Amino acid sequence: MRFTRLRLNGFKSFVDPGELLIGDGLTGVVGPNGCGKSNLVEALRWVMGETRPTAMRGEGMEDVIFAGAAGRPARAFAEVVLVIDNAERRAPAGFNDADRLEIARRISRDGGSTYRANGREVRARDVAVLFADAGSGALSPSLVRQGQVAELVAARPRARRRVLEDAAGIAGLYARRQEAEARLAATEENLARAAEVVEALRARIAGLAREARAAARYRTIAAALREAEGLLLLVRWQAAEAARVAAAAVAGAALARVGAAEAAALARGREREAAEAGLPAAREEATVAAAIVARLEAERAGLEAEVERAEAAAQAAAAALAQIDADLAREEGLDRDAGATEARLAGEALGLSRAAPGEERRLAAAAAAARAAAADLEGREGALAALTEDAAALAARHGEAERQRAEAGAAAAAAADAASRARRAAAEAAAGEARAAAAAAAAEVAREGGQARAGVAEAGLAEAEAALAEAVGREGVARAARASGEGEQAALAAEALALARLLARAPGPGPALVDLVTVAAGFEAALGAALGEDLEAPPATAATPVGWETLAPAADAPPPPLPAAAEPLAPRVGGAPALARRLAQTGVVAAADGPGLQAALRPGQRLVSREGDLWRWDGFRAAAGSQQATTALRLTQLNRLAAVREDLAGAEARAAGAAAAHRLLTARAAECAAAEAAARDTRREADR
Repeated sequence: MRFTRLRLNGFKSFVDPGELLIGDGLTGVVGPNGCGKSNLVEALRWVMGETRPTAMRGEGMEDVIFAGAAGRPARAFAEVVLVIDNAERRAPAGFNDADRLEIARRISRDGGSTYRANGREVRARDVAVLFADAGSGALSPSLVRQGQVAELVAARPRARRRVLEDAAGIAGLYARRQEAEARLAATEENLARAAEVVEALRARIAGLAREARAAARYRTIAAALREAEGLLLLVRWQAAEAARVAAAAVAGAALARVGAAEAAALARGREREAAEAGLPAAREEATVAAAIVARLEAERAGLEAEVERAEAAAQAAAAALAQIDADLAREEGLDRDAGATEARLAGEALGLSRAAPGEERRLAAAAAAARAAAADLEGREGALAALTEDAAALAARHGEAERQRAEAGAAAAAAADAASRARRAAAEAAAGEARAAAAAAAAEVAREGGQARAGVAEAGLAEAEAALAEAVGREGVARAARASGEGEQAALAAEALALARLLARAPGPGPALVDLVTVAAGFEAALGAALGEDLEAPPATAATPVGWETLAPAADAPPPPLPAAAEPLAPRVGGAPALARRLAQTGVVAAADGPGLQAALRPGQRLVSREGDLWRWDGFRAAAGSQQATTALRLTQLNRLAAVREDLAGAEARAAGAAAAHRLLTARAAECAAAEAAARDTRREADR
């Protein structure tokens, strides 16, 4: 490995950017004490991956940043870049793609360090392995500091061995060995957990096999049950057929009795026909009498209406006569008054003619008025004469109506007498007919009574059979529902047991935080990526050397806000107050938005996706599935266990309800079977 130059910016006393060229052969730096010669060696050690602040002669790694002077402000970061000639391509495979390697390390205040190789971000372990393969590195004896020669002389055999291993160039193998051992340990842990999952699946397979055997046994029992039900129906049909044959014999005897009864009924019918033979004449007379009565009653009704109209006309005529008398008296008074007035006017006209010659005209006018009054009087007298003639005509019509009314009353009395005789004859004929029909009805009633009882019994049997069929069908449905509910309950119980066994832990000092925390469904991978194996630590107590301590929020300043597109993860997580500070600086974003938002993160912040991607403020990122998959899987299994237990409670309730309904319907089917047997006995008795 050949170093060509060393660039420093803000590292310790090198406040301004500076560069040290390292040529072929021996390169030396000469200067007085305090000029920074040791800072160059520490810069080399630091860029090679030194992590001990004491090796940098400071209390913290931030002490390598220029802290300021009287005339110069402090720097916010420090950076050291080491340029290596790789023309011979002796670098490891991950760094052997260029002729020159630039290894840079940068640190900022209140933040961690980042490493870059040719502008590409790499891990600190990768840088340590690079220099270890070349027999160099931060801890290599090839970098000799002050007093180290004496340490090597007095070193123990282990330290001398390390010097020889560095000289032989095999120190990188030990670094790779440690990394390989760590990976092997993680693989062994994953294999152990996979074995647990396989064991849980075996238990579930055994449960499913038991369920399959139970299902096969159920199908066998169901087939036997159907065969037994078929035999039962065959036996019942044979019994019914025998009962039908017996009933047919009983029905034949009953039909013989019905024939005898019908012969008696025919005899009674002939008697009734003989009685009915004399009925037509009587019925004809009754019909004629009824027609005459109806005609007379109609005439009587018409005469009564005519009488009522005549009486109304007479009353109107009397009223008109009274009015005419009053008008005549008034006209006579008016005539007398007119005569007196005419005489008075004649006298006045004579006096006026004598008194003034102009009175002739006025007299002529008065005479004309008198003539008009006389003409009006003649008209009134003509109207009075017409009314008098109308009154006389109405009086004559009233007399004629009274006469017709008397004649109609006599005719109605004669018709009523004839109708009474016809009704008596019809009553005698109906009595004979009733006596003739009574004998025929007696046998018919006896036969119909037997048929009615048989019909009622048959209807009762049909109703009982329908109720039994319905009860048996409902019992079958309830039995299937009960079997389905119990199967669902058994499956959920098996899954819950398998998950509980899978999630069970060996006894330890305390429960891990991953078993105490609750996370919303769909955010398990996000929480696993954000916290990783830190969730395996328990809450801190006096007995736990490693654990989570619950701290109050920082009082000096609120935490910086997350990017606007990030959703806080804290509301999705519960049950772990110790994670409040960590979760307050963790946001959830879409997988496509994470790379663009990583540069905007403040110190301590990190972004995760629901798929399990991670972006950290210091530049570190991890794709989904590359790490923390075990923690996310455990969180998912815990959520699934909670959901299965909730579903199991509902399935147990449904299975209990289905079992209770099945028991009730079984009892109902037994009751319907008993009712059907009783109905068959009743029908058999009715047929007999």
